[in-house]
Amino acid sequence: MHLSEITNGLNDKQRQSVTLNNEKNALILAGAGSGKTRVLTHRIVYLITQKNIVIDAILAVTFTNKAAAEMRERLSTLLRRPIQNMWVGTFHGLAHRLLRTHYEKAGLTSGFQILDAQDQFRIVKRLMKENNIDESKFPIRKVQWFINNQKDEGIRAQDIDPGYNYFVKKSLEVFVLYEAHCQANDLIDFAELLIRSYELLKNNTDLLNHYQTRFEHILVDEFQDTNTVQYKWIKLLFSGNNKVFCVGDDDQSIYGWRGAKIENITKLCIDFTPIETIRLEQNYRSTGNILNASNALIAHNTNRMGKSLWTDAGKGELINVYEARTETDEADYVISGIQKLITDGASPSDCAILYRSNAQSRIFEEVLIKYNIPYIIYGGLRFFERAEIKDALSYLRLIENSADNVAFERVVNFPTRGIGNATVEKIRTFAQDNHTSLFQAATQISTILPTRAANALSGFTNLIEQMTDDTKHLDLSEKVANLLNASGLMAHYSNDKTDKTGSKKENLGELITAAQQYNHEQDSEMNEVVGFISLASLDSSGDTNAPTNQNVQLMTMHSAKGLEFPCVFLVGMEEDLFPSRQSKDEPHLIDEERRLCYVGMTRAMKKLSLSYAIKRFLHGQSLYAYPSRFLDEIPSEYLNKIKAKFGATIQNYNNDNTFNQSITPKSDGQLSIGALVKHTKFGMGTVLNFEGQGDFARVQIKFKQAGTKWLISSYANLEFV
Repeated sequence: MHLSEITNGLNDKQRQSVTLNNEKNALILAGAGSGKTRVLTHRIVYLITQKNIVIDAILAVTFTNKAAAEMRERLSTLLRRPIQNMWVGTFHGLAHRLLRTHYEKAGLTSGFQILDAQDQFRIVKRLMKENNIDESKFPIRKVQWFINNQKDEGIRAQDIDPGYNYFVKKSLEVFVLYEAHCQANDLIDFAELLIRSYELLKNNTDLLNHYQTRFEHILVDEFQDTNTVQYKWIKLLFSGNNKVFCVGDDDQSIYGWRGAKIENITKLCIDFTPIETIRLEQNYRSTGNILNASNALIAHNTNRMGKSLWTDAGKGELINVYEARTETDEADYVISGIQKLITDGASPSDCAILYRSNAQSRIFEEVLIKYNIPYIIYGGLRFFERAEIKDALSYLRLIENSADNVAFERVVNFPTRGIGNATVEKIRTFAQDNHTSLFQAATQISTILPTRAANALSGFTNLIEQMTDDTKHLDLSEKVANLLNASGLMAHYSNDKTDKTGSKKENLGELITAAQQYNHEQDSEMNEVVGFISLASLDSSGDTNAPTNQNVQLMTMHSAKGLEFPCVFLVGMEEDLFPSRQSKDEPHLIDEERRLCYVGMTRAMKKLSLSYAIKRFLHGQSLYAYPSRFLDEIPSEYLNKIKAKFGATIQNYNNDNTFNQSITPKSDGQLSIGALVKHTKFGMGTVLNFEGQGDFARVQIKFKQAGTKWLISSYANLEFV
């Protein structure tokens, strides 16, 4: 392959990144829409075809399973050969591969199972109950978060000193119990995959030397989203003789709440010297006004590495900023805008509604339904997280490994077969006392059970043994099809009257398709079934549902990262909602909220609308709100500000899809300009202006201490002096 084939179509900075001297470390600061994925894949092709680096000497780390699959596909196309066995994947996926290859040195057996978040929650809940730890005082999810957070920081239970913090002390107690339970049952949760694989390399010098020598080039995508243990993992693999090529954007670091460390991208320049930094600033997604507004917003964050996006696509339209009376008015405005776009020829899937919190979606759904516009909520339950899929996979896990206690507990009485909690508790006790699996305990305990329970339990163990025997020589998809029928799952969900659309039955059918399409790596350390089960477990830790055609997309701004849409409506731009109330007193949290707003804005290709409501019904009460500070941080030259015409409905739009408002100050009895008023919170003030009628009338008051504010007159409880 000629070099010109690799660099064809790249801009100067992209070309510089791809062809960088392979003896250098690199940090590619890649702005939103700047083509970073293309740079990564072409860099790998360059190393293989121009620098004769063998494919097995490259380690490529992506942030999601979807990105890993896309990279494999692109590389296979560019290199014109299959690359199934290349070390490319997420941190979790690559850590899992290491542990499967070296399970004994990691203190595991070859049949270790991956726990997903739901399974982990159930285990923590049971351990707390068994040890009389009150979940009303120590919420299970908070304890679960504590455990995972420690692991993400590379901290083990024995490293923690709780001091006088009673919550930490009790959580640490659960942590110790949980670790012992997982070790005894050969279980690995998502956080454990990373810390265990890190410890595997750190504690085995020969193994570490092998991988440091093997991986001549380590490429990492979305570096700003790495957490502490992931950073340590990469740093450990870096010997100084191999090279790192990291792509990231400190302006798009929005996952601090789940452990991501924005400082990792700056530490990179210290720990991986000498290193060359290249900025990708040409944007291929958005118009000039959208980029200029986004640049102005993010410039309010300090300690940035610094870059400014630009485009040669022209200025484009101004950004609409709509001031709504209420959240209903806001929804009417947004859906009217979408309706007009569709009428003018746009596809519903060209439009996305982005919000800070999932709870905001309801009102938009109601209006979309009212106007018969198809929509989908992006980021709901992933396929492998759905209850019916987890049920089926638990049967598959149990057929493959009868010692899988987590799978046993999920399906022992599902579909219902008369095995109650009391019986399961007796099985647990017997298994613990005799150091055996739950399944083996179930086959041996029948003599001490009442006849009915013993018969029900024998029926289940016989079913599993029969299914194991019947599927022994079948391929993966045939095994799945067989177990769906033999277990009774297909019949159960076919008769499920709560599933009016039949989607659960359809999902079970789709599982057979997923098994048929599963591409098992021939030199894998796992057999086909274990590989498929592991894929399903790892998939549930990462990507959300993909957007689908012909539907308006609704999602949180976190879910929107990495996506793009011709038309974006960013809603709920109010103080205490966005930025969130929890972040307002912490400068570093406000910075992350601002980065989140930047991410949301830069999803838009052609049209961007920002909106906020003066009055919002939230958490069971009506509140008057102040526009988000982020709106004030965007220069007005990029904005088209629109106010609602009071009394307007969804039909009251002008031809350009804007409300027309011309409200002049007026006097109405005591509410007159210049009137002296007193507010219980803000004190004494003078009326400067007012507008609107009835419940939505607003009054502008200049307070002596609190400054000038707009208030909803019906809620302000003003006292006229």
